[in-house]
Amino acid sequence: MKNLASLLLVCFAISSHAQTNFVFSDSTIPDILQGNYNADDYAQETVIDDPAIIFNSIQGEMSSVLLRDYVSMLESFGTRHTSSDTLSDIRGIGATRNWVMDKYVEFSQENEDRLIPFFFQFDQDVCGLMDRHKNSCAILPGTDPNSNGIILVEAHMDSRCEGRCDIDCPAPGADDNGSGTALLLEMARLMSRFSYEHTILFMATTGEEQGLIGAEAFATYCVQEGVDIKAVFNNDVVGGIICGETSSPPSCPFEGAIDSTQVRMFSSGNDSKQLVRWIKLEYTEELLPISEVPMMLTVMGPLDRAGRGGDHIPFFDRGYRVMRYTSANEHGDANVDDPDYHDHQHTTNDLLGFDTDGDGVRDSLFVDFNYLARNTMINVIGAGAAATGPSTPRFDFEIEGDSIRWTVEDPLNLRHYRVARRSTNNDFDTVFTFQNATTGLLPRLATPFFDQEVISGAGVDADGIESFFGTEEFFLTLSATSDPIEDTSGYELLQNAKNPFSSSTLIQYKLGGDKSRVRDVSIVVTDVVGKEIDRIEGTNYLGINSFNYYAKPEMKGSYFYSLEINGTVILTKQMIIL
Repeated sequence: MKNLASLLLVCFAISSHAQTNFVFSDSTIPDILQGNYNADDYAQETVIDDPAIIFNSIQGEMSSVLLRDYVSMLESFGTRHTSSDTLSDIRGIGATRNWVMDKYVEFSQENEDRLIPFFFQFDQDVCGLMDRHKNSCAILPGTDPNSNGIILVEAHMDSRCEGRCDIDCPAPGADDNGSGTALLLEMARLMSRFSYEHTILFMATTGEEQGLIGAEAFATYCVQEGVDIKAVFNNDVVGGIICGETSSPPSCPFEGAIDSTQVRMFSSGNDSKQLVRWIKLEYTEELLPISEVPMMLTVMGPLDRAGRGGDHIPFFDRGYRVMRYTSANEHGDANVDDPDYHDHQHTTNDLLGFDTDGDGVRDSLFVDFNYLARNTMINVIGAGAAATGPSTPRFDFEIEGDSIRWTVEDPLNLRHYRVARRSTNNDFDTVFTFQNATTGLLPRLATPFFDQEVISGAGVDADGIESFFGTEEFFLTLSATSDPIEDTSGYELLQNAKNPFSSSTLIQYKLGGDKSRVRDVSIVVTDVVGKEIDRIEGTNYLGINSFNYYAKPEMKGSYFYSLEINGTVILTKQMIIL
């Protein structure tokens, strides 16, 4: 199979730049990315595009055994360091990327050759050791070339040990990120059996451990060539269930804690935060009813864990809608410079598991493949629904007495809509359904515990799949007299949730108006006499920004947190730490 993949290398140069020279191994890919193709060339002989049939079929065929086989094979390459061996058939990044390509070829041959494998090659120096690299990719062209945006599913296939540029040390990378790469392959295997309106791109990136370089290169290409991306789904460290001695917050509670029923979803900014809320809704309504083991999808406040990053960030930085899936529990915070660091992440100990009884079979596993299979299915629901759902209609909201009136402008004439409401939580609190109407009323939030209300709308197609919810959320602040005040511009600082809290709380603020006026944003925490206790650098995206705040161990009682913009305190609220 390796030779079949190698035959694809008929290099087709797209553009040449000082730092990157983007090359596709298949000359048809740039046109497919742009929607310039004949859909009949990639059509199924018998089209299967009903989401309910797709999801039920994939749920029944998901294989934890194959996921284990994939991770075992990835681990067998010894190291997958970005600048490791490219000539060996059995070791290094070259053997890894060719094997991933071989799997794509295999999946395509099983499914009418509709899945197109290709390498995305680019030039960049890494560790002074290698300056040419390849992402291993496969693309499934959509049934509608004019659909608005491709769906990108990614996971990095490279690994590392304690030394960032050490290409000789063992770097099995079973969980980081063998688990994500295995998930990506199983998605490609199963999803390529069906048809979707939008084009789906599966991308195993390289160079994540040395600065997200594979994702950075493709994100740069997409911007330069005007490739429209509807959503980016990144999977990184998605198979482990054991909490390490350390773990990057917000994460697991204590060493040895087990969590096999929760997955974290990271994002930031209105566009991306609405994406993860939508994924959770799709999971709840499409997958949960047919799941043997219910999963908890946790919408996290920040774009990623504290001080960490992943391959969704280069796309986020360029304005695309993105999110990252990560296990609830991570085994380590990757601080390998600490002499007391004993966890697995970024070490030679990031293994599939150990043989504890000497029978030659690894029976103590650090990657839980039933858990990984459930995470794979969550990805299938998100990516599959995004690839079939309608575009988002335009909603308008206005206050009408004790109610809020919604009105929709919908060229698709769906006449089936969802209106979601949330307070200070990251999640939707309530989702209302309206049919055969283009306007309607919903009651205002009536509770003494919240003084904010945020509302958005989505359309629903004939298959029951929602569009993404609108990013222009309707934002209400309830005054002391409970009279609503619509905020259409300027700044808002929301009450932290939970409050009171014991260890962490969610802080959110809203920025409106002209973004160019906002140079620096900080949240400043002070005690009751005004002494500064903490200062957190904030993001300056228009709309609602949010993050999890972790109290210092010595903090107890009442404190104040302020929104500071360009060095000036704009708004202040009180929080209570138990």
